[in-house]
Amino acid sequence: MLDRLAALPFWQAFAALFVIVMARSNATYWVGRGAVAGWRRYRGAHGELTRRAESLLRSLGPLAVTLSYLTIGIQTAVHLTAGVMRMPLRFYVPAAVVGSAAWAAIYATIGLAVVQAWIAAEAGSWWGLAVIVAVLGAGIVTWVVRGRRREPETTDPARTRS
Repeated sequence: MLDRLAALPFWQAFAALFVIVMARSNATYWVGRGAVAGWRRYRGAHGELTRRAESLLRSLGPLAVTLSYLTIGIQTAVHLTAGVMRMPLRFYVPAAVVGSAAWAAIYATIGLAVVQAWIAAEAGSWWGLAVIVAVLGAGIVTWVVRGRRREPETTDPARTRS
């Protein structure tokens, strides 16, 4: 399916991706609105993720919804939490539209370019393989750097003052 999207003109790929992400995020929001009892079980199993989503929504409001489209790993939790917290639709829908448009634009350009590079690499093009290696390398470096930033600092008892 992605190779079909990659073959489309930009505006058609953008429109298809926009519809897909709007449907997914709104479905997640409505599941959250209707599943408060299930949320308590989900929250227990995914405590840290849901705490982060709730914290983002409480501090940023609808902006958290928009920004969640630019993240990996917390997007679904933000939309589900927005539904559970019953964010009013007059705030949620515009934030979802802007975020969906940003997501679709990114995937219709960069994301589909990676798919096209992958297809070219499969066909024997060295340029396609070089793009895939560069993207994977950048992703690994980003993952390692983010992981190191999250490591808690340990305090040396010998260096603490009384």
